Amino acid sequence: QVQLQESGGGSVPSGGSLRLSCAASGYIYSTNGMAWFRQAPGKEREGVAAIDSDGSAMYADSVKGRFTISQDKNTLYLQMTSLKPEDTAMYYCAVRRPCLLMSLSSAGVEYWGQGTQVTVSS
Repeated sequence: QVQLQESGGGSVPSGGSLRLSCAASGYIYSTNGMAWFRQAPGKEREGVAAIDSDGSAMYADSVKGRFTISQDKNTLYLQMTSLKPEDTAMYYCAVRRPCLLMSLSSAGVEYWGQGTQVTVSS
């Protein structure tokens, strides 16, 4: 069983930065990919960034050039810069099932964190 604990959320003005962390406990295979998702009120959960076991990453178009995903052993990070009000959402860390192609889809997620709130004011 894998448990995920996010931290680092908060309230910032537009243009600000935040760094989210996700500490994973339990056994994660080297072939598990990890990802960040977000869900704003009244909207569906969407993939923001994903990282593969070899360090390759992919991003949603809406965050390219502003967000950076990284991983250090069992801790996942999301560096967010130039934040916009539309980035306001609950952000979730996720572990995908092993050996899946990297994707921003939630279909391959095996474990979810509880989420951390990010609020960007205009």
